[in-house]
Amino acid sequence: MEKAVIMARGLGTRMRAANPQAELDSQQAAVASTGIKALMPIGRPFIDYALGALADAGYRRVCLIIGPEHDALREYCTRELDCQRLRVECAVQQEPRGTADAVLAAEEFAAEDPFTIVNSDNYYPVEALAGLRSLSGPGLVVFSREGMMTNGNIPAERILKFAIAEADEDGFLRRIVEKPDEAAMQSLQGLQGVSMNSWRFDRRIFAACRAIEPSARGELELPDAVQYAIDNLGVRFAMRVYHQTVLDLSSQGDIASVKRLLSGVEVRL
Repeated sequence: MEKAVIMARGLGTRMRAANPQAELDSQQAAVASTGIKALMPIGRPFIDYALGALADAGYRRVCLIIGPEHDALREYCTRELDCQRLRVECAVQQEPRGTADAVLAAEEFAAEDPFTIVNSDNYYPVEALAGLRSLSGPGLVVFSREGMMTNGNIPAERILKFAIAEADEDGFLRRIVEKPDEAAMQSLQGLQGVSMNSWRFDRRIFAACRAIEPSARGELELPDAVQYAIDNLGVRFAMRVYHQTVLDLSSQGDIASVKRLLSGVEVRL
């Protein structure tokens, strides 16, 4: 299993929002104004670190899901990068209709093969990415709240609002609870962890993405497609919990901490 998909279609609304406390250099400020987080310079563009982690985990083919306006990202990833271990290509999600719609843009790339999917504004531990490759079928990796808060860059109050995945007694995903309050947390049973949108899929996910309706936010949401696959297609998603952290580059306020935490990471593409 050597294919990975990186969702990079986001509009970058949070990154474009001004933050007087964030001390950005001129290059970082210029990229922040575009909202293209994957190109944020933190020693080198952030996407390099994400791609390097995938290569270290054994992936060899990567597809970035981008918007039609993301010419700079396409140019950088497909023409400027010198990749020895990876083959990088792009697929276009024409409209920002949600994460499930973004997955559909990867259908031609995936073909009949299993694939991993991750976010472009997160840096995942190599061990977790490799863990997805080691699964025998669909699944996800999640992260303990304690691990996320110990060595990461995401404030605790923000982590407490992240979705939580809950597994059944056999270790397969039962449901994802978005922004759980205290009562919802108390109702969770068994294995659980913070969902950071890191999945292994087979092609049944495409049927699920086509079957769902827009959420209350008006978007086609990937967790809804996953739940549809569980409830209606009989797909079982093995869940693995890692006690590590995922770095998050959502806003200007995240840039300095991400740069610090990645300063010693060697990138080999």
